[in-house]
Amino acid sequence: MPAMTEADPTDRRQPWAVELDFDRRTVRPIALADAGASMAAGRFVWVDLHPDTLHAAARDLEVFGVPEEVIEDALAGDPATQHARYPHCLHMVLSGCRLRDRDFELQRVDVTVGERFLLTVHADRVEFVEGVKRDLPEDFAHHAQTPSFLIYELWDHLLDRYILVQDQFEERVARLQQRLIGAVDEDLFAEIGELAADLVHFRKVLLPARAVLTDLATRRSRFVSDATQPYLHNMVGTVERVLQDLLADREILSDALNLHVSAVGHRTNVIMQRLTVVSVLFLPLTFLVGVYGMNFDNMPELHWRWGYAAFWGVTAAITGGLLAFLARKKLL
Repeated sequence: MPAMTEADPTDRRQPWAVELDFDRRTVRPIALADAGASMAAGRFVWVDLHPDTLHAAARDLEVFGVPEEVIEDALAGDPATQHARYPHCLHMVLSGCRLRDRDFELQRVDVTVGERFLLTVHADRVEFVEGVKRDLPEDFAHHAQTPSFLIYELWDHLLDRYILVQDQFEERVARLQQRLIGAVDEDLFAEIGELAADLVHFRKVLLPARAVLTDLATRRSRFVSDATQPYLHNMVGTVERVLQDLLADREILSDALNLHVSAVGHRTNVIMQRLTVVSVLFLPLTFLVGVYGMNFDNMPELHWRWGYAAFWGVTAAITGGLLAFLARKKLL
């Protein structure tokens, strides 16, 4: 089998194309201009393009018969998973994703499938597309039965990326959960807020992916073979499991934050209790000091020989009585 060659990875704008022969189980790199001849010979063609080259390659793409609205959508659309059916092709938008430090990024990939071609359009290097290219020769030789094999491969590698991203989210949740146990600063709460927003964003990616997969697996189409549909249906279960793990991570993060707030509230209550005990002890003593600190001449206790000692005796009795009372009530 010929070795697979790829366009210069430093120039993503260079078209990439291969010819797949299902009879001989061979994969052969071709030029974009030769795609029409390969299709006319009964072979299947996969072309991978950068959006900036769509207009320049318009003449070569005419042989595919891709609707104009698909081209325009690939140039200006949002990275939201969706699909549309046309008389001569099936158009899907797949949302690749990746985590770079604390940044959650989406990568749009437009996939157009016809009877004899697969056209993918994306701006940056997308890991799941590169994974399909890397594994294509071996997987094609051993597993390919129909052209919709490539649809399965794209979704399979995409779901692997979703699982990887979910595992990375799970690790971040676990780290933040541990950090909430110790000293907490404002940066930690900012990171928790970012993670919560990323989890919600990821959920918005998974829900449309589940809907598109369900439609592809259950609705008959000449672009998706009956042999491929059961495998796509199994992928729906995979998306469901990722969604369940995602919801579990959100609950764990929420419970950890609530536990931290409860712990802070408990510590505040303990401090307030201690301050209350001090206030209770000093309130009657403050009253006595206030009474005998008044500047009235007719105050008999001021001229009493044992007045000073009696004051301290009363002070000690009140303090001792209050301490005994508070200790019995378990307030100390």
